[in-house]
Amino acid sequence: MNGEQWISFLRQYGPIPTKDNLYDENLRRRSIKTGIPQILFAHPYEEQVKRCFQTGSVRGSVILTGTAGDGKTFLCGRIWEQLDGDPTQWAGQDTHLTLPIRISPTRTVRLHVLRDLSAWVPLQGSDWPEEKLALMTLFCRSFFEPEPDDIFLVAANDGQLAETLRRLPGSPDAQRAKEVVEELLVSDREHIDDASLSLFNLSRGSSARLFDLALDALLMHDGWQKCRDEAAAPDQLFGANCPIRRNVELLSEPLVRKRLRALLELCDQNGLHVPVRQILILLTNAVLGHPNVKDHVMSAADVPRVIAAGERRHASVYSNIFGGNIPVSRRTNTAIFEYLGRFQIGYETTNRIDNILIFGESHERLQQQFDTLIKSDHFYGADASYIAARRAYIEGTDEGNEAGEEFLQLLVAQRQALFFKVPESEVDEVDLWDLTVFRYGGEYLNHVLAPLSENRIVRRGLVGRLVKGINRIFTGMLVSAENELYVASSASLSQARVSRFLEERISVQPKHTGEQVELLSVNGHPALRVSLGNGRSTNFVMTLTRYEYLSRVAEGAMPSSFSKECFEDVMAFKSQLMGELQGRNGQFAREGEITFSTLELDSNGAARDRQIAVLL
Repeated sequence: MNGEQWISFLRQYGPIPTKDNLYDENLRRRSIKTGIPQILFAHPYEEQVKRCFQTGSVRGSVILTGTAGDGKTFLCGRIWEQLDGDPTQWAGQDTHLTLPIRISPTRTVRLHVLRDLSAWVPLQGSDWPEEKLALMTLFCRSFFEPEPDDIFLVAANDGQLAETLRRLPGSPDAQRAKEVVEELLVSDREHIDDASLSLFNLSRGSSARLFDLALDALLMHDGWQKCRDEAAAPDQLFGANCPIRRNVELLSEPLVRKRLRALLELCDQNGLHVPVRQILILLTNAVLGHPNVKDHVMSAADVPRVIAAGERRHASVYSNIFGGNIPVSRRTNTAIFEYLGRFQIGYETTNRIDNILIFGESHERLQQQFDTLIKSDHFYGADASYIAARRAYIEGTDEGNEAGEEFLQLLVAQRQALFFKVPESEVDEVDLWDLTVFRYGGEYLNHVLAPLSENRIVRRGLVGRLVKGINRIFTGMLVSAENELYVASSASLSQARVSRFLEERISVQPKHTGEQVELLSVNGHPALRVSLGNGRSTNFVMTLTRYEYLSRVAEGAMPSSFSKECFEDVMAFKSQLMGELQGRNGQFAREGEITFSTLELDSNGAARDRQIAVLL
């Protein structure tokens, strides 16, 4: 292996049209052929799966499920190797392999590995071949045998597994197996009583954790040392002017890593799982991306040409992270770039940030930040093209406005760079998270996720702000209260935009009756729990989007201006809460009259209720 061969091998992990990165088998074969090691690391689920096949602890079959690219086939290969399976056999084309394994000193069973169920089952509408039907029947039966002679390790996408079981001709074992698998998938459990089966949903894992492992494996790969050993002239591969070298150095910086990891952690909290394959696409593109080379991913031969043409700045790792080097159509069809694009980093800004970028060089109070964050970056900062475009933009000398359009594009790139450059000490000063659509994203990370992960209490003021936002949505009025949750309805419809009839006041502070509102961790995600006493409570999962929505509503945004989906989520939560209240309170009314409470607001938004009695 030399540096040029390593870069050529690394390109296969990137967003290239050949799509070799779609299949672990392709990368494994290329690795064997070239002698270049793959980017390898222990999958977070590897130890758990390995324990299922250790002597004395085998409990039955194992299913690995998840979305495409989660590393199911790769993990099957690791288990195969650790069980002393033949590497040559694994490198072949067969999707069904068998291996005898010892599960106790006196007993051996046969392990069947289906490393890609979707490639093994017959096409939709086709009949089942007799041998495959027999194997699937054996698979289903193995769930319910106390000591099966055949056990299975199966890799299957989420939908493929349930669909395959549904397609099997009807039999009691197949029906029972389908019910067991569906229950495990729906309940997000790994085991179920009376079934010799373990199911691991790899898409439930942390994208941020996968990012840590993948980045370490990439940065520590021996290929980079080969590049360093062979580096000669500044304008050659891994020379002083090489953008690939600079991008690797930047990915190694703790601040860049921390900010990129934060984005992936927020993706997790928004229900956007990023599989291993997509993370490797992201990291490869970050290092090798360039819009003006073949497939928009650099090879070793591209480096001298990029440097000679003065196009080094187009290889910026800060833009490559968001797929800025590839066409929009491919960017939106690549999951990781579509997910990161939702943050709109580069397209959101503030006056202060743009003043630094446009006027900072000559501004007395902003000059230091301009010099530190932009001018000092000789690779991707204020180069000659940026200065010229800025001058033309400020002076307005371009009648066709082409220079202005060019500078606006350069501003997008510089804003993206600032997101990864601004030091932690200046985050609040420049309102860093205003560079994204999630202005409260930093607060969500540092003051919600962090304390909950350490079993600490979230600040009462943050809970109060969420309650204030919910009150405004529940009532449709500009309620300012943060210490009580108002559950209100209209005379005819609980989902009405304006609800003046008060059903209940719920104290945020803990009461002796059991009432309280708190933010806590439920299944690894923040949730607002409203406790009503008598053992009754309702949870509202606090995703990043919901947190942003409620915070903005509390600060004065109209409930319908941010997200219709969020509004409907909160109203559904209100319906659940009213159902719990009705279950707790029952129906109370004095004989001969019905009493209502209506909400009224004063000029400061303080709510008070007024009793109205209706005689029957």
